[in-house]
Amino acid sequence: MTSSSPNIVAPPLDSDERPPTAILRGLKKHYFKPDGSILVEALRGLDLVIPAGQYCAIMGASGSGKSTLMNMLGCLDRPTAGQYLLDGIDVSGLDDTALSRARGSRIGFVFQAFNLISELTIVENVEVPLFYQGLPRAERHDRAVARLEMVGLADRLSHRPNELSGGQQQRVAIARSLVTNPAILMADEPTGNLDTATGDAILDIFDQLHAEGLTIIMVTHDPKVAERCQRIVMLEDGNLASDELVGDATP
Repeated sequence: MTSSSPNIVAPPLDSDERPPTAILRGLKKHYFKPDGSILVEALRGLDLVIPAGQYCAIMGASGSGKSTLMNMLGCLDRPTAGQYLLDGIDVSGLDDTALSRARGSRIGFVFQAFNLISELTIVENVEVPLFYQGLPRAERHDRAVARLEMVGLADRLSHRPNELSGGQQQRVAIARSLVTNPAILMADEPTGNLDTATGDAILDIFDQLHAEGLTIIMVTHDPKVAERCQRIVMLEDGNLASDELVGDATP
């Protein structure tokens, strides 16, 4: 059984007129053989602009480059060539420490696997990103509780992940992704491990977050999930195959 969607309030916005959250210019990602020759051209000079507050789906067949693009946008990897501006900052050439800092402060992640730490309560799980930012314990706790209340889990704060349903665990993962007040929320097949009804309830949360102005990029293979987004970007062989607006350009 799934509970009704809570009333979601996204992190506050700095301005109604924000610059694009992500700008990619000629982005390339190559993987090389030991002899230095190119093994795979995963991205082949991609140009893409994602406005602040947009809800964008990335689709494509296996090997199309969508996972590589997700890694680039999420600052999990660097491009071989080209430029990536995240919230107006060029992150394409940052060293490991600076890239990790940008990732931790500006990007929230929600994955198909919930990636929760079984030994911790859900409050402690949501606190983890703030621990790595060095925030005081009391502030970490207060912010984690606020995010869990936001996703409708105020009555589960002392529970551990194995005491929750799959849908509840994904709500914890969403709360964890929001606790740093990110500029962009990256979601990789977030309903892939859930039944249809529970998945729809999770997508309702994304819809509400988008309505409040949060930039969301979702990698999905499911056309029904993609249709809930404003925009569908289709990749093929590392290139942009199509780019379609399916809703209003602004939240």
